[in-house]
Amino acid sequence: MNSTLDGNQSSSPFCLLAFGYLETVDFCILEVSIIVFLTVLIISGNIIVIFVFHCAPLLNHHTTSYFIQTMAYADLLVGVSCLVPSLSLLHYPLPVKESLTCQVFGFVVSVLKSVSMASLACISIDRYIAITKPLTYNTLVTPWRLRLCIFLIWLYSTLVFLPSFFHWGKPGYHGDVFQWCAESWHTDPYFTLFIVMMLYAPAALIVCFTYFNIFRICQQHTKEISERQARFSSQNGETGEVQACPDKRYAMVLFRITSVFYILWLPYIIYFLLESSTGHSNRFASFLTTWLAISNSFCNCVIYSLSNSVFQRGLKRLSGAMCTSCASQTIAKDPYTDRNKGPLNGCHV
Repeated sequence: MNSTLDGNQSSSPFCLLAFGYLETVDFCILEVSIIVFLTVLIISGNIIVIFVFHCAPLLNHHTTSYFIQTMAYADLLVGVSCLVPSLSLLHYPLPVKESLTCQVFGFVVSVLKSVSMASLACISIDRYIAITKPLTYNTLVTPWRLRLCIFLIWLYSTLVFLPSFFHWGKPGYHGDVFQWCAESWHTDPYFTLFIVMMLYAPAALIVCFTYFNIFRICQQHTKEISERQARFSSQNGETGEVQACPDKRYAMVLFRITSVFYILWLPYIIYFLLESSTGHSNRFASFLTTWLAISNSFCNCVIYSLSNSVFQRGLKRLSGAMCTSCASQTIAKDPYTDRNKGPLNGCHV
């Protein structure tokens, strides 16, 4: 990856996954298939999440919905931006030179994933405040402050990776599908340390601290409630079931999303640190860890849809509305049906 280009290399097709390359074809089949498949999943999954939030007002009752939707929009933009390397691998002509294209692509994807990471940290802080200060929560967490926080997330994420444009290090391997990024843009240990100290480490520490205390407090509340119910039932000769903490259930949904995020990103971060410190690189490892991390943009949709009952009802409502709309359009086209029955509004079924 750190070798210079010679005449033969520059004229031959570039492919990170060389073992999947077919000599008779002008691009790498395996590499294109993986990127296009993930691109389709990410775009379609996040569009569904955005529409469900639009059509399910109950989801907006939680302040965390602001951050969930921010992550959905950021992940959607990740999917859209992945169309750029897909077209490049298919040898479509790029509007600008390759070096600038891969720099912009790597920077954009790094910023978008930073937004997701910072949003997860803010979600954990929001849930921590909701549990530790329930009486003053509504005065502390207001819609205006939430919007300001989201703006600061985007601004901070942009500023953290901005030095890469001034030739101080490499933000990540997202642009390595371009030959210039893979072979001429090198990592810098100081810039990598800067990213870890300014983004990765603080976000991870915040998440660990807040969720540890959230589950500890919920466990204490459940224990106190069970003791009170035990005393009450012993006095009245009745037995009662302990109600699970609702905050804990919702926190578990968010904790699953956060856990999967860090599990998928951990190999990428480890490889990023190792290459920056040792200087040794591997194209297959960089491709695998990078696109494993990017696949998290689709996993968020799956986890939220499987874990949140309100989201599931909103998804059923949306799918039912689409079926009703299609049926209404079919009836409207049929001249033998009642034309007074128009299509229903999808979000108010």
